[in-house]
Amino acid sequence: MNFRPLARIFSCCLLLTWGSLAFAADKPLRIGTLAPKNSLYYRQLIDVAEAWKSAAGANSKYTVYADGSQGGETELARRMRIGQLQGALLSVVGLKEIEPSISALQSMPLLFRTWEEVDFVREKLRPAMEKKFLEKGFVVLAWGDAGWVRFFSKEPAFKPDDYKKMKFFSWGGEPEQQEIMKNLGYTPVPLETTDILPSIQTGMISVVPSTPYFAMASQIYNTANNMLEINWAPVVGALVITKKAWDEMSPAVQDVVRSAGEKAGDQIRIKARLEVEEAVEAMKKRGLVVNKPSPEQMKEWNTLAANLYPKIRGTMVPAETFDEVFKHLNAFRAGKQK
Repeated sequence: MNFRPLARIFSCCLLLTWGSLAFAADKPLRIGTLAPKNSLYYRQLIDVAEAWKSAAGANSKYTVYADGSQGGETELARRMRIGQLQGALLSVVGLKEIEPSISALQSMPLLFRTWEEVDFVREKLRPAMEKKFLEKGFVVLAWGDAGWVRFFSKEPAFKPDDYKKMKFFSWGGEPEQQEIMKNLGYTPVPLETTDILPSIQTGMISVVPSTPYFAMASQIYNTANNMLEINWAPVVGALVITKKAWDEMSPAVQDVVRSAGEKAGDQIRIKARLEVEEAVEAMKKRGLVVNKPSPEQMKEWNTLAANLYPKIRGTMVPAETFDEVFKHLNAFRAGKQK
């Protein structure tokens, strides 16, 4: 299965609210994202842009490159490093190109049961994680998520073995994930996000791990009109800018940007979580079939996840961070039982 589910989505969801980060008027800020233009998140970006302008000056210029026009998430990370972009809204797929330990938040299937658990673990990891990003030359301005990944397929499927006859979308830059999938008997097809829709329409792939919001926005569900109702993993992401761009902002502008980013991140998480079910209901009215696993089938999924963890630890997720996630999650669940 695609353990790093569709990063695109997240990009789709956390958006560019932060295209509003700029420095001096003569230094334009260029932000890249896979998220679609004119989406809910893009509109949120405009609100933050206004806050930024009032601090940096109305003549300050910023450009948001939406819809993956600057390439996939790996390419966005590369463009930031060479100065073609000053920032990007990325999911874990792109963020791990900067700091691999971030994979822990999105690459462990069926680990998180609720958003409360996701929030708790993220906040525990956050200080150390942001320090690691800073050491790599990037400032994290906001954290967010984009919903739970579900499986959208052309044919109905309920249990893990049903998917072994299908061809999975797999993120092009994740050879470790592809190797694990192959060893388990699945067929990954490495592609970029922009290739998903034509590939599922032509039969190159037959199943896409995606959040409901992205499946609806991209029209994937029109061809892959079966959705497995299972919360495989959360799509987690962040807005980052280069330290160079950050250091070129005045302290006053930094304060405004930091505050606006935090507020936008909070709003995006709230709205993205609501949109999961809203998107499912909207797609059901247009022909989406929702397939819910039985308790016995759900046991098979949980067994698969448990068997995956040893394969993920030390490969897709650094062992130290993997263990830290389990420590925090176990502490949270123990506290809830008291």
